Amino acid sequence: MITPNGWYERAVRLISPNVDDRPAAEVVSVLVIHNISLPPGQFGGGHVQNFFTNSLDVAEHSYFATIADTRVSAHLLIERSGVITQFASFHQRAWHAGISSFAGRDKCNDFSIGIELEGTDIDPYTDIQYQRLTEVTGALMGYYPAISLERIVGHCEIAPQRKTDPGTSFDWHRYLSALTEKSGV
Repeated sequence: MITPNGWYERAVRLISPNVDDRPAAEVVSVLVIHNISLPPGQFGGGHVQNFFTNSLDVAEHSYFATIADTRVSAHLLIERSGVITQFASFHQRAWHAGISSFAGRDKCNDFSIGIELEGTDIDPYTDIQYQRLTEVTGALMGYYPAISLERIVGHCEIAPQRKTDPGTSFDWHRYLSALTEKSGV
């Protein structure tokens, strides 16, 4: 389900300019779960896709002017409807983690994949989001064997002073149990 050039076959491709090459010989070994909604607390409308491709119309909402010059991306976005959009090859470094650290290593973007769930810290995620997240995680774990259950983290874990996502609404037990059941671990 992941092509040799790092694309998830079930995702819509929308290329972000906010990516670059990983350091030479870097091994992808961490999966970071995020959440996002634009404007905050609102879903749909394609604003996240526009944000990740630097095409957000600041006239559409006052909040957009505050982030207009921000250059970020993620590898994947899973919308509340279950639609998956991929912005960067998994082989590339997406700009999702920011100032971050995992297991004593800084610059998590160098060795991680970032998945954004359309949501907030407090709104429950949808069943189809958990299903799609489990499917894509299984594919990633198969393609990148260094990603283990212990190396799947929330943004809040790698940037605890700055971030809270995926938030208290994310059901880690449900997600990890589904992964365990799927993989037979």
